[in-house]
Amino acid sequence: MTATQPIRRRALALPAALLLLLAGAGAAPAAGSGPGPARPVVETGRGAVLGRAHGAYDTFEGVPYAAPPTGPHRWRFPRPAPRWQGVRDAGAPGARCVQLPALGPGGPSGSEDCLFLNVTAPAARGRGPLRPVMVWFHGGGFVNGAGDSYRPDRLAVLGGAVVVTVNYRLGVFGLFGHPELGGAPDFALADQQAALRWVRENAARFGGDPGAVTVFGESAGGLSVCAHLVSPASAGLFHRAIVQSGSCSTTMPPRSLLPGLGTYRPFAPQRRAVEAGTATAAALGCVRPARGASGTALDCLRRLDPGRLASTELMQRFSSVSYGTALLPEEPRRALRAGRFHRVPVVQGTTRDEMRIFVGQTLAAYPIGDAAAYRARLERSFDARTARAVGARYPVTAYPTPALAWSALLSDASFTCPALRDTAALARYVPTYSYLFADGDAPDATGLPERPELPYGASHGFELPYLFSSVPLAAPQRALSEAMIGYWTRFARTGRPGSAPGAPPWERHRSPSSVLSLAPGPGGIRTVDARTQHHCALWDARWPDPRPGTSGIAGPWTVAGTGRGR
Repeated sequence: MTATQPIRRRALALPAALLLLLAGAGAAPAAGSGPGPARPVVETGRGAVLGRAHGAYDTFEGVPYAAPPTGPHRWRFPRPAPRWQGVRDAGAPGARCVQLPALGPGGPSGSEDCLFLNVTAPAARGRGPLRPVMVWFHGGGFVNGAGDSYRPDRLAVLGGAVVVTVNYRLGVFGLFGHPELGGAPDFALADQQAALRWVRENAARFGGDPGAVTVFGESAGGLSVCAHLVSPASAGLFHRAIVQSGSCSTTMPPRSLLPGLGTYRPFAPQRRAVEAGTATAAALGCVRPARGASGTALDCLRRLDPGRLASTELMQRFSSVSYGTALLPEEPRRALRAGRFHRVPVVQGTTRDEMRIFVGQTLAAYPIGDAAAYRARLERSFDARTARAVGARYPVTAYPTPALAWSALLSDASFTCPALRDTAALARYVPTYSYLFADGDAPDATGLPERPELPYGASHGFELPYLFSSVPLAAPQRALSEAMIGYWTRFARTGRPGSAPGAPPWERHRSPSSVLSLAPGPGGIRTVDARTQHHCALWDARWPDPRPGTSGIAGPWTVAGTGRGR
């Protein structure tokens, strides 16, 4: 099998909850590529591309933004795409990057030759001023996902934006570390930066303004945006940022979902990836050669069939973004709190019930059947004093089921309150706008069955169908969708989200009471005090702030000042 052929080998299935972790639940199917009356042609910096017309908008899919990172170029920074002669057909998406299945059993799929992007642009190019550009980084826990899973036609038509969706290397192909690499270079982030440089060079050719580029993403895509906010190498590549359910401080207490899981942090010191890479090379028979021998361990690894690397174990092992690197010198949450980030306006928010879909996928294996099981969970994830404090603030009797109580506290501890902490840090320096998606009847585009004791509500990724075309929405939800598209695209155009018809203006984040709650129906869009509603004083006072490099610990979270701090 060559490096560019799709991989079709069996592998152990990831647990569903981990696959969904930061996975952008609710992604839309790929855009249609039916014939149009006249196919548009755009001349890019590397050659002409032939797109497809869809009436009010055009699409250009499978456009290479970098050369294939295959063979000897595996684990190297992206190089410019080669030029081509004639007109390249951009009527269908390019190959997806090698990845694990999003749900259920099955082996890896995709190709290493995957550095493609897709452009959706209003059809009326060349008339009037240039339009804002929005660059979308998909979710998927850094182990799955693709740009063509998202249909941004409504952002283009209703919001007048040029939208670019991007593939980037995943898992062991994008986040590998090894001494011969000089560390863990974060190739996934480097790919995204190469795509942003492509946008800077080519946006105007599609009617977009290269001086008004917004990076936005959800889940792992939101974490990517966070990384670009603090990466020196991303300076000047974007002018606004939208972080959806993936703040720099996203975390998860130990044993939240399954008994054997430690504390989750998406960013890890690069030494961890280097140690894992050294062990991986040895396990694959690629050790450092003896003195005087030719070749290196890295040469050996680059010659391996991609199927040997794309195992469930290795894709999961290399799914954290490394810091202490040239692209990401500092742990992002610490950089934000110190004010070391790019001075651009930011929108940041979460969904009200983030963790429900994750908890729901593990209840069969790790049930919370009654109050005793709920108390046991508290005692496994927190030290004794913290467990008592959390249990008092989230009494099981205040919720219809113990699973809902557990999901509520995890949503607040893992997503909502960390995002609000980061928002407060950002707001000290730049215009910042905070939201909470709160449609408890949002459609479930994941296809996962609900358990009766845990309806998904406004779970992780459930805001995506309101921005991207995927599933039908009821009339009040369509109105909310139009309002959200208006907010997102006005922010991309001006750096201010403005207001929606019949709703209050979205004001800058100046206090915890200025969070915009997004729900359908009369009064559904309103400002709320999210910090109070979600008990953030509890989590802020008891927030674990371990020494750098201790993410992933398996012990319980501790109360600050109890003598059990790490």
